Amino acid sequence: MSLGSVIRQARIDAGLSIDDLSERTSIRGGLLKEIESDDFTKCGGETYARGHLRNIAPHVKMDATMLLELYANEQSMQPRGIHEMLAENNVMTHPVDKKTISWKTLAGISLATLALLGAVQIIISNSKTTSITNPDVVATESATAEPSNSPVAETTQSEQPAPALPRDSYSSGTGVSVSVSATNGKSWLFVSDANGTTLYSGQIRSGQKLNFSSTTRVSLKVGNAGVVDVSVNGKAAQQIGTDGEVVSVSYGVTS
Repeated sequence: MSLGSVIRQARIDAGLSIDDLSERTSIRGGLLKEIESDDFTKCGGETYARGHLRNIAPHVKMDATMLLELYANEQSMQPRGIHEMLAENNVMTHPVDKKTISWKTLAGISLATLALLGAVQIIISNSKTTSITNPDVVATESATAEPSNSPVAETTQSEQPAPALPRDSYSSGTGVSVSVSATNGKSWLFVSDANGTTLYSGQIRSGQKLNFSSTTRVSLKVGNAGVVDVSVNGKAAQQIGTDGEVVSVSYGVTS
């Protein structure tokens, strides 16, 4: 499912029309329609496109990081420069025009520099230099580095950092346990608990299994429902959807 389709489905799920979303984000309705059709050519460049996605995400109850990741996978054609990354959080800032220096100013600076150099040459040529003869030679003692007898601290095996293990479990409690496995492909996945706390936001790759637990409820939003299997409290759950379908489901302690 493409980025534009994900945004369109999320907008519909949030009960918003194009005009509603335009009013809340101050983005033209025509541009919103083009974004939902995966056409980002009129956004003004990647920095502005990313800024629009950050603006849209909270109004359609989506995670901005997820939309930016989908944009990078589908739309981004080149690595971003540091200036673009710094400007990403303020896409409405107008570029500042660089001021140019006129040729008259440059000519004045050059003439002033030449005049100064000429004055320095005259001063140097008229000055007398005094040579110092038979300078006193001061003998200094050379310091010889003595070998240190202090023992060299050796790094023990226990001080070596342990390799980081890949994380596959996320929890805000232990009342309900949900496992999500991607068996036939990859999908984007958003997981939260009953308090609205985000447990996970990102992709689940083919063959990957992620585990989630919460005190009372675990809610899932899946972008490609047909490729995932879900088990709740150790029992296999019913298939939640088909390939390419965006599905939202919740599981409680008694599920």
